[in-house]
Amino acid sequence: MVDVSALIDSLPGPMVITDPSILSGYRQDRAADPNAGQPIALVRPLTTEDVQTAVRWCAASGVPLVTRGAGTSLSGGATAVDGAVMITTEKMRGIVVDTTTRTAVCRPGMLNVEVKAAAAAHGLWYPPDPSSFEICTIGGNAATNAGGLCCVKYGVTVDYVLGLEVVLADGRAVRLGGKQLKDSAGLSLTRLFVGSEGLLGIITEVTVRLLPPQAPACTVVGVFPSVTDASRAVLAVTGQTRPAMLEFMDNTSINAVEDMLNMGLHRDAGAMLIAQSDAPGPAGTVEIALIEEAFLAHGASEVFTTDDPDEGEAFTVARRAAIPAVERRGSLLLEDVGVPLPALPALVEGVARIAEANDVVIAVIAHAGDGNTHPLIVFDPNDDAETRRAQIAFDEVMGLAVAMGGTITGEHGVGRLKKGWLPAQLGADVMDLTATIKKALDPQGLLNPGVML
Repeated sequence: MVDVSALIDSLPGPMVITDPSILSGYRQDRAADPNAGQPIALVRPLTTEDVQTAVRWCAASGVPLVTRGAGTSLSGGATAVDGAVMITTEKMRGIVVDTTTRTAVCRPGMLNVEVKAAAAAHGLWYPPDPSSFEICTIGGNAATNAGGLCCVKYGVTVDYVLGLEVVLADGRAVRLGGKQLKDSAGLSLTRLFVGSEGLLGIITEVTVRLLPPQAPACTVVGVFPSVTDASRAVLAVTGQTRPAMLEFMDNTSINAVEDMLNMGLHRDAGAMLIAQSDAPGPAGTVEIALIEEAFLAHGASEVFTTDDPDEGEAFTVARRAAIPAVERRGSLLLEDVGVPLPALPALVEGVARIAEANDVVIAVIAHAGDGNTHPLIVFDPNDDAETRRAQIAFDEVMGLAVAMGGTITGEHGVGRLKKGWLPAQLGADVMDLTATIKKALDPQGLLNPGVML
């Protein structure tokens, strides 16, 4: 066991924790990786300087270091490894909104919902909205390049990150980018660190751009007899416009949400699409009519339209509740595969075949407007045979997405749970390049070992 007394002495107060009962709560993220290791200490820094101190001690001692925010990762990206120091940025909090530049400088422990609220208090809007926006941190969002429901029109986290402060593997703190909206100076290092999952450095500050507030949205809900009909309707919509939201739920997820929320969803529906338009005035009227026509032309048995914000929000809540609702039915292997939009119908049909062939339940929800699907594989961890079939199905879904020219992750990150499939998507040369960048910035390989590579 490594002696951490020097680390404890180098940081103020009770910032370094070695109590096993507390450490156990930081071993796993929401992915609940069963192979999580045993850390030797937890550091709760308050400042960038605290992070630098911890990183320098780890570098000098050859101790691996795993960074985490709120632990909402669904890919095992914040899972502990044996003998590691865990750094949690949850206490690194603070935000300053600049209305002139329409930016916010955020400490990484700020929750996504808090960034949204701070922006709204100044008449501005921070768009990226992962389903866990109420509990996930902005630092974690940047580390995984998180997405969300409105990303079909407004983009993902990387589209809003203008600058970062990052502590490197040797303890240096560097500033990348800033408040300027245009910057062509040097390599695009800010974008390199967004989505790097803690492999290249520890994010200690994020500067994000803000937008004027979103216009009131009108919501269109379509009920379809099959997932194929619904996915073809998605293509009809996206081929003509880019709605503010276009979400998909299959029959299993609809019924799981109805069991939990009891809001009157159609239990016999094969699939449901939830679309929103925030285009103002006549443009919004045209967009809503286009969405309604696309839904009806592709077999919707019912189309419901409302400009009441509370009614619209109720359907958004239903979609956000899908993962915890399905989770009530058993343990989950959470997929996050994406494909080019024309392949979406074939993907959802293929997932259904995989579920049938392996005799497992797979609920499918999706940010359908950008081709990012979340097949949720339900299994009983106490049933060894079912667990094996679920893992086979997991691998087959990822293989299907890659074969269609898609991705093994659209927004959750690779983490530890999907790294085995990364070479199949990227190829040997790109994996080589990734490893070269990692070695250049972290020659000892101490930052988040086991993730991605």
